[in-house]
Amino acid sequence: MSSSARPGDPIPGDVAVVVMSQNRREDLLATLPRHEAPVVLVDNASTDGTVEAVRAALPEVTVVPLESNVGSYARTLGVERAGTEFVAFADDDSWWAPGDLARAVEVMRAHPRLAVLNARILVGPEERLDSFCTELARSPLGTPEDLPGPALLGFIACGAMVRTEAFLAVGGFDPVVRFPGEEERLSLDLAAAGWGIAYVDGVTVHHHPSTRRHAPEQRRTAIWRSRLLTAVMRRPWPEVGRLVLTAVRTGPERRGLLRALRELPAALRRREPIPESVRADLRVLAEAAA
Repeated sequence: MSSSARPGDPIPGDVAVVVMSQNRREDLLATLPRHEAPVVLVDNASTDGTVEAVRAALPEVTVVPLESNVGSYARTLGVERAGTEFVAFADDDSWWAPGDLARAVEVMRAHPRLAVLNARILVGPEERLDSFCTELARSPLGTPEDLPGPALLGFIACGAMVRTEAFLAVGGFDPVVRFPGEEERLSLDLAAAGWGIAYVDGVTVHHHPSTRRHAPEQRRTAIWRSRLLTAVMRRPWPEVGRLVLTAVRTGPERRGLLRALRELPAALRRREPIPESVRADLRVLAEAAA
């Protein structure tokens, strides 16, 4: 992808970086100065002095402290606070490569239907391409003429730029699904509304995973919780039933199901099944993965 943006170019005033975090003070102090646009940090009720430390060391950062952990809904609050036309998401352990926020804005402006741009994500000091990006680049949905790269029905939030208009129109990240796996429901709703999501290999995000991470089994349980709640909100009941049957067979999935039960009433209140056109794309993805 060609672009006139270069490292060090001024960043358009219509983009901000929104970061959500909890109890990762040292990670934030290292990564926040790397962002080349105004930053909104939404803190999910940290107890390690994050808010005070960031305010003292980086007064230019807008810090939004929350009284409780609302998961990825914190990003929605950050987007509303930023008030910019575009928002780039980053985690406390990720940042956009020099010049690439400006490049991403150019791509978004050139493709008005594009709601989410998923950047190439390089992991760790060794700069290893995230394996999920390899899958995104091979999306069987192809590359429509009005999108800058392969069409998607999902993305990686720590390396994505969103069009605020589209993001907020479908509710942003919600307080039910929380984290992780929060991208699925948002992606389905954007597709249902006619917006596009695309992978753009010419824009880069660096991700150096924090040492303060949940154990793999805990994360798997949380992902299944999100998957089940998203299904209740957006999938036909037969598909929900099949997913529940899969979940009861093994430990992490079963625990995810039990955790989802607490949010079931809230998910049911938000239930609005996706149209057949989006379900058809999901079938294409499922067949390609089989």
